[in-house]
Amino acid sequence: MKKIGFLFVVVLLIVGVSIEAQEQKKQVKKATAAYNANDYKLFGEKFEIKKVLTEKQMLKKYKGLKKGDTLTVIFKSKINSVCKKKGCWMRLDLGGSEESFVRFQDYGFFVPLNADNAEAIVRGKAFVDVVSVDELKHYAKDGGKSKEEIAKITKPEITYAFTATGVYLKK
Repeated sequence: MKKIGFLFVVVLLIVGVSIEAQEQKKQVKKATAAYNANDYKLFGEKFEIKKVLTEKQMLKKYKGLKKGDTLTVIFKSKINSVCKKKGCWMRLDLGGSEESFVRFQDYGFFVPLNADNAEAIVRGKAFVDVVSVDELKHYAKDGGKSKEEIAKITKPEITYAFTATGVYLKK
């Protein structure tokens, strides 16, 4: 009788572990299948849309970086703004008032000027940067800011920077 009870417990454990493993496989499959490249338009280099960080996860990664550190990642976020002259940069939302300033590797591609509020998945290198007053004013001008807003820029800014090798924009 003790052997039957023991065997019953072992069988229950095996079934439980098997069910748990299947559930984990389903969740991993669901996470990778959540991004279908056909739902997006590609700019720059093609990349596999997997192991995609959320904006909150990306912000946490940025907070762990020091000047000089780089981190190659893929993350998804909403575009807050795009360069209105060429589409040569964009700002991605990281939550709250935090943003990632994204430029494109070797000035090799641009995004549409009207991509504001679109969902973007970017691949590239994240780093912390110090942007000069002149550069900030240049970006503000390209972003369509008023002369009054540009005049208020008086000190350099530490930014969460990103050099993208590829960008997928939701269609």
